[in-house]
Amino acid sequence: MTATEAPAQILSGYRVLDCSIAMAGPFAAQRLGDLGADVVKVEPTGGEWQRHAPAGGAVGNRVNVSFLSLNRNKRSIAVDLKNPEGKELLVELVRGADVFLQNYRPGVAQRLGVDYETLAAINPRLVYVSISGYGEDGPYRDRPGQDLLLQAMSGAMLSTGRAGEAPQAAGQYLVDAVTASTAFEGVLAALLHRERTGEGQLVTVNMLDAITTLQMQELSVFTVGGVPQRRGSQPNAHVYIRSPYGTFATTDGYLALAMPSLRTLGEVIGAPELCAMDDEVHGWSHRDEVFAATADRLRTRSTEEWLADFAAHGIWAAPVYDYARLVEDPQVVHNGTFVEYDHPTEGRVKVPGFPYRFARTPARIERGAPLTGQHTRELLLELGLTPDQVEDALRRGVVAAEELEPVTSR
Repeated sequence: MTATEAPAQILSGYRVLDCSIAMAGPFAAQRLGDLGADVVKVEPTGGEWQRHAPAGGAVGNRVNVSFLSLNRNKRSIAVDLKNPEGKELLVELVRGADVFLQNYRPGVAQRLGVDYETLAAINPRLVYVSISGYGEDGPYRDRPGQDLLLQAMSGAMLSTGRAGEAPQAAGQYLVDAVTASTAFEGVLAALLHRERTGEGQLVTVNMLDAITTLQMQELSVFTVGGVPQRRGSQPNAHVYIRSPYGTFATTDGYLALAMPSLRTLGEVIGAPELCAMDDEVHGWSHRDEVFAATADRLRTRSTEEWLADFAAHGIWAAPVYDYARLVEDPQVVHNGTFVEYDHPTEGRVKVPGFPYRFARTPARIERGAPLTGQHTRELLLELGLTPDQVEDALRRGVVAAEELEPVTSR
């Protein structure tokens, strides 16, 4: 490798066909692309659903931020899979693919002729990943797999907050994110199996199981330990952790406090009633009283003042950030948690980077999120079609290709 040559990546040489929409599937495929896989996003000729549903109204220039955030390091081919010619083009891509990823509604893959059995007959080495909301079969098979609905069913909402108040959802698409990570892990494990045996296989992932198994410790406390979820009158951040555990108002913001020694806490915040308490007895039996006493004292000083005192006494605490503070945090900056790159239509963008570090095979951004069918022409040429055949397919609507015209940075 020369001084100017980029190091190889772990998944260089693997091709992934990403036929998924929304978040969980595209996020998993993006992770594979970050590690060097050639990810081909197979979209309808009108573009994937997420292109037309911008979160927070962040529409962008030609690529909205929702799509931009989940589809970097991919090439796009826009093809009509209901057209027999379009379907045949996908089949040709499958012949040379290593991974096929989809999150179609139940039954759609079969109707399109891209189910596992059909594609495995074409390419037995294919790792086929199917993501669903509740499972491939069963009583909830046809229910919509939407993040908030799965959070509600998971039980997690009733592990926080106050008794008698409405449960609160996580402030991010938690179920989608953990499902994406689960699918990503499944692909890597199945590829390892294939390297050892030469065999591809079907990998099924569902959102309900993903969010349920994420709560391994909490649910085991219930199923093995027999301890039910009991919310108190104060907003403790977790029903299975003693008080004080949660967020507290200060004079200028909020801080998070986690399981301090009650004696030490009482001394630092001037609450003598806490000093005589036993952590593992009164932290449970007087959970609401401990929380309320702590909250009453903490609202008298600033976040910075309390954090300095807590650090000096070995008490675990942290500021509650908004996104503006997070992006500028010294450790976040030091870690390179966010990356910046130039997108041909959206200009300079700054986004979360990679959750892993490899000394010899680092993840990197080779391209930003593509336009609809931006790479249709080059992918069809790679399949062996002539330029005339490609242009003919475009004219007849078998495929689509959006032209790239850069715009100035925002």
